Amino acid sequence: PIDCRVGHCDRSRKKTLNMSMNVFRLAGDMSHVCSIIVLLLRLRVARNAQGISLRTHELFLVVFLTRYLDLFTTFYSIYNSVMKCLYILATGSIIYTIRFQEPIKSTYDKSQDTFLHWKFAVAPCGVVALITHLVGSGFTDFDALELLWTFSIYLEAIAILPQLIVLQRYREVENLTGNYIFFMGAYRALYIVNWIYRAHTEPHYKHHWVVYFCGVLQTLLYADFFYYYVKSKSSGGRFTLPTSA
Repeated sequence: PIDCRVGHCDRSRKKTLNMSMNVFRLAGDMSHVCSIIVLLLRLRVARNAQGISLRTHELFLVVFLTRYLDLFTTFYSIYNSVMKCLYILATGSIIYTIRFQEPIKSTYDKSQDTFLHWKFAVAPCGVVALITHLVGSGFTDFDALELLWTFSIYLEAIAILPQLIVLQRYREVENLTGNYIFFMGAYRALYIVNWIYRAHTEPHYKHHWVVYFCGVLQTLLYADFFYYYVKSKSSGGRFTLPTSA
């Protein structure tokens, strides 16, 4: 079956639909929405893009555009369609704001946001997704939409890397920026709990090991950030990250 979580759909060859909702999935979705709202608020209020990675949001836009092509082929629910469109439009808005709107555009520091995302994220994930798809389906059952969906799963797992690198270089993390990344990490952590819950409560739940692996990898990337975020909140001090030296 397809696990159609707010557009994060486990596509299978049978193309059937499972629209199960639970509190962990809903909490994950709302955490994702909160992360977007917080970042948009951060850009509008602070009127600068310091400490924000444009490249991370370009990667997320690629993730959403390749994952949500089923908007043109299959209707799951109003909730599902609205959330997909929200992610695409909001991410596009963030990119447009940083690239073209003054004074925000002038405050974006390209010298700090240098991760080669097309070379070291998009291209490798494309290759791995193609291999994964061919191993699982072969040439006879080749499905372009499923290939792009698999690609989006791999890419989402590492899309936050440019942002984490930027924060490491700035060291001191502005409050709203920290909250934005916290909600992003919480979204993925809650989805892991959602998968565990569904595996134990749905008798015909279909496991997808690529999704599990990428979800855990993505959550682990946030682990160091979570530690210092919670530490700063509990002490009431400034949120700073240690140097790599």
